[in-house]
Amino acid sequence: MDGRLTGAARGAADIRKGDVRVLCLSESDVAGYLEPGELLDALADGFKRLAAGLVQTPPRPEVTVPHTGFSLAMPAWTEGMNITVKVVNVFDGNLALGLPSHIATISLFDPRTGMPICVMDGTHITAMRTAGSAVLSVRELARPGARIATVVGAGVQARAHLRLLGLARPFAEIRLASLHFADAEGLAAQFDNVRAMRDVEAAVRDADVVCLATHASSPVIRAEWVRPGTHVTSVGYYPPQGELPPELPRAHSLFVETEDAFAPPPVGCAELAGLDRRRSAKLGDILLGRAPGRRTAEEITIYKAMGIAMEDMVAADLVYAKALQAGNAQSFTL
Repeated sequence: MDGRLTGAARGAADIRKGDVRVLCLSESDVAGYLEPGELLDALADGFKRLAAGLVQTPPRPEVTVPHTGFSLAMPAWTEGMNITVKVVNVFDGNLALGLPSHIATISLFDPRTGMPICVMDGTHITAMRTAGSAVLSVRELARPGARIATVVGAGVQARAHLRLLGLARPFAEIRLASLHFADAEGLAAQFDNVRAMRDVEAAVRDADVVCLATHASSPVIRAEWVRPGTHVTSVGYYPPQGELPPELPRAHSLFVETEDAFAPPPVGCAELAGLDRRRSAKLGDILLGRAPGRRTAEEITIYKAMGIAMEDMVAADLVYAKALQAGNAQSFTL
């Protein structure tokens, strides 16, 4: 039996950790192990646990490099999973260097001992779990019979949304619009059922679902473009403003991940500043049946996501389990 778990009678000064084999999963490993349908189901379960108070997700501290970027640490844990800590670095200047603007690493620790057991790329997980929470809200809150979905943006988040939207509803048409049409055209060409549109307003006005997936510092659509019955999602983060017109959450039914969405950035969303949090409902409460979702076919519903560590934890748990089953991942000694 492992002496570390039984309290073997040795003084602390005599105990050494020794070399530890830690699983190491690359971006391609993670992408191969993370199955989109399983991710949506895992997120739904995670939101239920979160609403039930079963997930620890303390506020995320921020380190800022002036005029360059910032780094956030995002820990989470729930019974049955490993302690998960993601560090995500957002450096916009990376794009000019041929690097993603969002770089993330996820570390897993054994909840019995605190020992490190895995280090994996978190960049792919960040993209997929962020889009996954928005698409889960589409599944739960979009109007029955929704046929047209529009994604605004043409970057990493837009690509992830396009990969997942079909899991929420059998859309007859998925549109992609961007301030830079060439970017939208290039991304749409990677999907069989996606049409790039040059006119953002036209792409939004008759859509049943509108997904904002940009890194914009100001609203990318106008509130009056959104017709009755539309479900709008927003995952962008760029304080002190952001991509979502603030009139939308103020005038319509608002849904969030947690009430932390109303805190000041970097914990909360700039677009929700000054709003009464009692006007909102949590996605987990909708899934548990504790709060109503869409009430009428004409209601406009808004889902504003901030990105929370629970989402990283459940995605990383899926990847880690698949990696152990495969048995061919690399490891290193720590």
